[in-house]
Amino acid sequence: MVLVEPRDPVNIAGVVRAMKNMGVQALSLVRPVEYDPSIIERIAHDTRDLVAGIQHFDQIDDALARCVRVVAYSARRRAAKWRTATPRVAALELLAHASAGSVALVFGREESGLPNEVLDRANIVVTIPTTEHASLNLAQAVMIALYEVHVAAGSLTREIAAPRKDAPPPSAIELERFFGDANRALEALDFYKTRNPELIMRTLRSLTFRATPDARELQLVRAMALEVLRTINRIRMDRT
Repeated sequence: MVLVEPRDPVNIAGVVRAMKNMGVQALSLVRPVEYDPSIIERIAHDTRDLVAGIQHFDQIDDALARCVRVVAYSARRRAAKWRTATPRVAALELLAHASAGSVALVFGREESGLPNEVLDRANIVVTIPTTEHASLNLAQAVMIALYEVHVAAGSLTREIAAPRKDAPPPSAIELERFFGDANRALEALDFYKTRNPELIMRTLRSLTFRATPDARELQLVRAMALEVLRTINRIRMDRT
């Protein structure tokens, strides 16, 4: 991530937070406003690792020196015939070249965006689709761009905990035990006062089979029915 002449430390913090959310680690700032790193950390919580790694450059060429692909984001369409793409297409191209070296997403100043000389250095220029009000907050624009990269990567930047061991499907006996206990609970609640028990249970069976619960899930729902029965029995005993 490369920001050219960012003017507001709050926006830098917003970019850092977006990077943390989307799994991007390296931030380069070209001639940024003076800022206190501790303020960035306070605004963008739990980002000390990213803030500590921020690099500063005086020239855009130095910031992009080792990049094999550069995508620049501009809110305005220009007369120059740069190669353009949507954020989604640009994300795919960045990922296609990432194995060969560093790739860069470049954003400009909050009020004026990127100058033409920076856009000239981009392989692709992206304008995020909006209404006629095209100006986006810097952190918002960065989040859109990084989200597309994150999704295109197939969530490779996110570590997901291994799923719990799958439970087997319920047996016919387990299903019938559940239906029996559910029926008894509905009877105890006087649910059938104005309803047809046969039709209600047929609907419950149909709903259960369409939901395809596993044995653990079915046991949980059965436990709810049993708790209803126990509670009603306690109330009745207390009254006698």
